Amino acid sequence: MSERTPEREPRAFFVTGTDTDAGKTLVSCALLHGFAQAGRRCVGMKPVAAGATLHDGVWNNDDVLALQAVSNVVLPQSLINPYLFRLAAAPHIAAKQENKTIELAPVLTAFEVLAGQAEVVVVEGAGGFRVPLNAQFDMADLAQQLNLPVVLVVGMRLGCISHALLTVESIASRGLSLAGWVANCIDDAMPYLDDNIAALRERISAPLLGCIPRLAQPVAAAAAAYLNLTPLLATRSALARESMINDETGLHNE
Repeated sequence: MSERTPEREPRAFFVTGTDTDAGKTLVSCALLHGFAQAGRRCVGMKPVAAGATLHDGVWNNDDVLALQAVSNVVLPQSLINPYLFRLAAAPHIAAKQENKTIELAPVLTAFEVLAGQAEVVVVEGAGGFRVPLNAQFDMADLAQQLNLPVVLVVGMRLGCISHALLTVESIASRGLSLAGWVANCIDDAMPYLDDNIAALRERISAPLLGCIPRLAQPVAAAAAAYLNLTPLLATRSALARESMINDETGLHNE
């Protein structure tokens, strides 16, 4: 597999969450919608999906279908979702039920193909950042192998502060950059919501990309309206120019 250089690599992001049902799929779809609206050729990827239903003789996963629906680059499902399991359980358990083992190589190969066909690839993880994939490695290992900037989805509910900060630490420990985070309000009755978001903003140095309220219709376009993709859309050359200007003028972010 050829090594990618920063100058030639398409922009891609790994979306993880504080837990299962934090809203990774909604945010991933919202990101894809936003990138498409900004004129980017984009595709979503779900390397591992657990939980499938049979339709017309074909097994499908709702998350994978949602990502395909908002991607404007059409590619085979085998590339978008290399591993699909019928049982809705932790990936390593679902794989064991089908006498299969999740391997990194097929996922990395599929990603290379997607990255060669699209300007932006949004890779959605499964479960939380440390969910096991097999006996040897977990989702964090996959993110590390892909070596992508991470977008963290914080499911806003009781306990989310600790879950979010532990995930941020784990992302940093793998040598990965946190491109931004999203506050997804999954509990519309959560007390002190604003205070919790403020506490996270004080403790997470990466930009808050948006706060998505509890939506009556949780669809990509509706969620995208609450996101600011400017930090993700900035090109490397633009960031380099900004850094040079700051150095010359003495302006730096504190």
